[in-house]
Amino acid sequence: MKLASLPLGLAGRATVGLGKRVTGLADEILSEQAQRRTAEHVFSVLGQLKGGAMKLGQALSIFEAALPEHLAAPYRQALTKLQNAAPPLPVASVHGVLERQMGADWRDRFIEFDDAPAAAASIGQVHRAVWRDGRQVAVKIQYPGAGDALRSDLRHLSRMAPMFKVLQPNFDVKRITVELRERLLEELDYELEAATQQQFAEAFLDDPLIVVPQVVHASSEVLVTEWIAGRPLSEVITEGTQEERDAAGLRLATLHFSAPKRAGLLHADPHPGNFAIGEDGRLVVYDFGAAARMPGGMPVQVGRLTRLTLDGKADDVVAGLRGEGFVPPGLKIDAKAMLDLLQPMLEPIAGEEFQFSREWLRKESTRLTGQGSEAAKLNKQMSFPPAYLLIHRVTMGSIGVLCQLGATAKWRSILEEWLPGFADPEGTDPNR
Repeated sequence: MKLASLPLGLAGRATVGLGKRVTGLADEILSEQAQRRTAEHVFSVLGQLKGGAMKLGQALSIFEAALPEHLAAPYRQALTKLQNAAPPLPVASVHGVLERQMGADWRDRFIEFDDAPAAAASIGQVHRAVWRDGRQVAVKIQYPGAGDALRSDLRHLSRMAPMFKVLQPNFDVKRITVELRERLLEELDYELEAATQQQFAEAFLDDPLIVVPQVVHASSEVLVTEWIAGRPLSEVITEGTQEERDAAGLRLATLHFSAPKRAGLLHADPHPGNFAIGEDGRLVVYDFGAAARMPGGMPVQVGRLTRLTLDGKADDVVAGLRGEGFVPPGLKIDAKAMLDLLQPMLEPIAGEEFQFSREWLRKESTRLTGQGSEAAKLNKQMSFPPAYLLIHRVTMGSIGVLCQLGATAKWRSILEEWLPGFADPEGTDPNR
């Protein structure tokens, strides 16, 4: 219920201010001091929720990359805290969950257990321990009552939903919140998360770029996995060298595009708090509560339409988009205008190499939402099929992290290797 305590006037002014600045509708905006107070208040409220609204805060801490720097700064400072910080549970509560989930003899499962949390998750917190066989482990413990609190928070999530329109003004907010609600409620089931994580771990076993901790034990509210330490990605973003940020970005993009084919899954929570760079240089991936199940891999039309757009096949692109439900029935579309809308978005894979940046993302955001923009006019006419909503959200989240990293790499080569339909848009190779 705490989400309801956000003053609607304050949240409303902030949202209007964001929209005006990003879309260029007006030069007036709340002062930086007022923006900072808003950011601090949002962080204070969302940070106490330990649920759906904290997840929203994590999402916003990614999308700030699209905002003008002077406006983004206070939101970045406040919301990025949500990626690794939340008020800790009392020790007695921690022990209570462990006893309820693992039995009165739960201590016998561990050689050591650190009562102080090592990290915070959205609906739980993580403790470091030593399992009975001597392995270093991470013990994720769900906050007592997290399910009821999460469902309550989600009923109020629509108060914050307009902020999503900063990047995608044509989104159906109701559909977004429904999709977000379904994914977040899945995160309450730690046994489902354990099965997902183990599926990822097996798919990336001995991979040179990516590592996923193995599952050790799971119950509905306690998840024990291998402890794999690493340098937090948030630290790489703020302090890493260009070489380190490039390497991290390459690994993140490889995870995004290869997981559907290798694991039949898409990691659906791409914020910096869920990644680290291990001592061996591999990307360590945490938190598998949110995942899209793709037993057949990424839809082939994603790769096919991406490549056709790059190749300038305007009529084929429009036909393909219409077939997938992006173009509403009966809507007449100028094929060249569609290319003009889509091709700038694909700049990162149009050439040999590309550097993501906050500036590039802000430029694209302005182009797609600016008043009077031809791209914005066409964009607002488009539909968005529910089947693609999660893929789009995760892709945008990953791009947001890549822009925070300022990473440079040969991104196109990743798609050529892992994205079905991209290397063979005409469908002549049955293996592509």
